[in-house]
Amino acid sequence: MANAIYVKRLTRELRDLQQNAPVGVTVEEADDFVRWRLRIQGAPKTLYEGEEFKLEFRFTPSYPMEAPEVLFVKPYIPVHPQIYSNGHICINILYKDWSPVQTVSQVCLSIQSMLSSCRKKELPPDNDLYIKSASASPKKTAWAFHDETV
Repeated sequence: MANAIYVKRLTRELRDLQQNAPVGVTVEEADDFVRWRLRIQGAPKTLYEGEEFKLEFRFTPSYPMEAPEVLFVKPYIPVHPQIYSNGHICINILYKDWSPVQTVSQVCLSIQSMLSSCRKKELPPDNDLYIKSASASPKKTAWAFHDETV
């Protein structure tokens, strides 16, 4: 049953993304229900205007009850206080605040919003330590959410 929900939901989301993607979001690769790659552009009049980044969404059959694993792909990783140089993203909606009503499109909008509100391009203060010890999966990190306004 869960597998049927997973396939139906991702099929609908992919069709919606291909027909009505948010401005600045493009599906680059979505050949299966395991891994999708999307291109996301920095919004006009922000620090990231004119820049392009790539996101990878990794799904399990537990989606949408479980959040997808989402990370930026090298070398298309923005310099941002909540994005580590290995592509891991510290944003609460992918972890503690995940809800099954959220979609890939909504996650992209949240990430675009996070980028747009950034006031200074800089890595997280603990970037070097984090990337030395982090698992390949950002979902295995015990994230501490401090400042949601950067």
